[in-house]
Amino acid sequence: MEAAMGLMRRMPPKHIDTALSALLSLLPHHSSDLLSQVDQPLQVLCDSEYGKDFILCEYNRDADSYRSPWSNVYDPPLEDGTLPSSELRQLEIEANDIFAVYRDQYYEGGISSVYMWEDDNAGFVGCFLIKKDGSKTGQGRRGYLQEGAWDAIHVIEVGPEEEGTTNYRLTSTVMLSLTTDNEPSGTFSLSGSLRRQMNMRLSVEEGHLCNMGRMIEEMEGKLRNSLEQVYFGKTKEMVCTLRPPAEVVMRLPSS
Repeated sequence: MEAAMGLMRRMPPKHIDTALSALLSLLPHHSSDLLSQVDQPLQVLCDSEYGKDFILCEYNRDADSYRSPWSNVYDPPLEDGTLPSSELRQLEIEANDIFAVYRDQYYEGGISSVYMWEDDNAGFVGCFLIKKDGSKTGQGRRGYLQEGAWDAIHVIEVGPEEEGTTNYRLTSTVMLSLTTDNEPSGTFSLSGSLRRQMNMRLSVEEGHLCNMGRMIEEMEGKLRNSLEQVYFGKTKEMVCTLRPPAEVVMRLPSS
């Protein structure tokens, strides 16, 4: 199992589904652990009642059905599917509305979904998802990429309230993949993923959504910087080393 998880951590996001299917065939007795621990590229389904897309993941799945955050109904229909309490459902509705504004401001389009459920420690868990298609045919497109996808998964565990404060534990995963195919750059592909955690104890005076939103905003900023430094920075360094720009070559002393 340890070797399987090590392999999946090094797998490009666009090959995760294929690799996971192969591992499930090889290790059927570890299927539940693999499915719960491996983050897969997010898929999208349309809520026929509301006509709005929502994101599929392990956190809104029950058997082979997925719960929509808009109608709170499973698709395909499931009679005994797990549903949040009425209080938590109201918080989920508010979170989806607020997170949609956050998505539009930071991502200029895309799809977002928020799911919440009770945990076993008198608290609850919230899952905030964003999927942005950056390809030529995607939402909010600018036409630079042949293919491109950004999948962000933020899971926040909220502990029980004690003396006006509570503990928040955020686990964030970002999966990025992009491909260009044009005359100046040729065909170029880059993909990778990052996972980070953050723990904070905060006052609940302003509400859980304010605290959760600040944590996600801070974490996404750190993840973007890390991706820029690790993936784009190193790639640029390698390309410039192998093929120095013309202005750099011209300044090199002649032998």
